[in-house]
Amino acid sequence: MNTKPFGKTGLYFPSIIFGSSALGNLFQTYSKVEKKAILKEAFNKTSPFTVFDTAGKYGAGLALEVLGEFLAEEAIPHNNVIVTNKLGWTRIPLTTPEPLFEPNIWKGIKHDAVQKISYNGILECFEKDNSLLKGYLPQLISLHDPDEFLAKAKTAEEREGLWEELLGAISAMKELKEAGKVKGIGVGAKDWKIIREIYNHVPLDYVMIANSLSLIHHPPELMDFMEVLRKDEVGIIIAAIFQSGFLTGEDFFDYKKLDSADPEDQRKIQWRSLFFEVCKRHNVAPFHACIQFSLMVPGVTSIALSINKPELVKKNIIASETPLPQGFWEELKDKSLISDFPYL
Repeated sequence: MNTKPFGKTGLYFPSIIFGSSALGNLFQTYSKVEKKAILKEAFNKTSPFTVFDTAGKYGAGLALEVLGEFLAEEAIPHNNVIVTNKLGWTRIPLTTPEPLFEPNIWKGIKHDAVQKISYNGILECFEKDNSLLKGYLPQLISLHDPDEFLAKAKTAEEREGLWEELLGAISAMKELKEAGKVKGIGVGAKDWKIIREIYNHVPLDYVMIANSLSLIHHPPELMDFMEVLRKDEVGIIIAAIFQSGFLTGEDFFDYKKLDSADPEDQRKIQWRSLFFEVCKRHNVAPFHACIQFSLMVPGVTSIALSINKPELVKKNIIASETPLPQGFWEELKDKSLISDFPYL
């Protein structure tokens, strides 16, 4: 696999890195056998350049647990895997029939989770997550869901208080880096404007932008911000490029089930129908188009893809390395399915 320098971290990343939400039972329960088959295939196809992105939020720590267990069982050399871990959620005992932290999202899990974004909270998350990883410590850490955290504020004063807690969390991550415990720190969020707000106040080594850049949604403002990051040599990972599977035919968009009676959802469904028609005419798989589109943006090092079947590993890697015909992109543009995108 081809790799690129990941910002100024000193690490090299391939174009595809592996998300681990399926390891935490996102939307459905996967057996341990299924999960380990996915992990084994990822290593078979990408070693020694295998990168996993994970988080204490995924299945309330279950993803970390499964990943750590697999790495230890297979005796994967520590220098053959890079782990990026998003901090800010940590597992707590499950005291209700279903977990409360994200209802109807995580299935068959045995713990709940709570958000802890503060100086002490981040240090707690770091230690707890590391214990679940069985000694395979993350080289990179990022602040997870600062957008959701700040959205809890009901007044400007409350937001100011949460902002101070957030800055304390970043200070803790910075200290971990200065102590040599990680090689870089970043932020991962669905609302890219919160990433920009944070970056305007504190330096970051990398960012993960989720649910914000895809074929159906790529605002010019975001392109401008990503160009700033590129010039500053900040590593950029794009995640959720399928919009929760919507762009490949699923019934969810940004983790919410579509309502065919909702006008906005109707508009999305109509856009997808036209997109699929163009894909069919050019014999292009929709997932392939999504991957190539995201990789066109200057500064993007990698796409994080959550894999829930072993056979998707090879398909996604091939898609990342195989450009599509110019005529395909031109038709998408002619039909106004993509706009304000200067990189075609």
